[in-house]
Amino acid sequence: MESSMRMAALCTMVVLLGGAIAPSAHGAPEIVPGCGSLTNAYGPYDYRAPPSPSNLLLVEKHHFTPDIEFLRNKAGVAPALDYTLRAFPNHHRALMSLINLVVREKKEQIYGMTWPIECYLRRARAWRPDDTMVQVIYGLFYMKMNKPQQAIEQLEEVKAVRGDDPNVYYNLGLAYIQVGNYDKALENAHRAYALHYPLPGLRNMLVKAGKWRDPDTVKSTAASGVEPKQ
Repeated sequence: MESSMRMAALCTMVVLLGGAIAPSAHGAPEIVPGCGSLTNAYGPYDYRAPPSPSNLLLVEKHHFTPDIEFLRNKAGVAPALDYTLRAFPNHHRALMSLINLVVREKKEQIYGMTWPIECYLRRARAWRPDDTMVQVIYGLFYMKMNKPQQAIEQLEEVKAVRGDDPNVYYNLGLAYIQVGNYDKALENAHRAYALHYPLPGLRNMLVKAGKWRDPDTVKSTAASGVEPKQ
């Protein structure tokens, strides 16, 4: 339940791998090495600011339907996500559905998709490098792939830009738990909850590990220089 709630929360809201990418006239690359061309018969468009609302509505009506988003249409999900992410490479919700698909299928090369899953994240990052939500999603992908150090690198980079986003701190806390750095996990948990992050999962994990301390306790410990007994 906690995992599904966290996924839903992220849906409301990436370092480039491989060789150098030559920018096109509008600032995005024409080719993403190993992941094909961004040129597309329809688009590509920026999910955050399509040329017209009708561009996005058309794709979501005919391709990124609720059955596709929530992976209920098993036969049609891969080609529909592929189409959506070629038209809107940085479509946040479609990228989240893609990660859920990887978790369900337990493989990164899905039949019916043009590229391995990580290519779609690389393409999204290359298409709009300023879209920090893509980086948040990329970090979540790395956590799901049990690559927490890469997730930390992604999310720490985002934190420098989105210092007021509780989603970033929450997921950083989870990643730091995965690498066993409980001090950093606690620091990010305090920040996430100070920004009113609603899910208790990170706090619960720290409590279970015997590492949770209230912010006031941390402050008083820092002032006295005496660590509290566990």
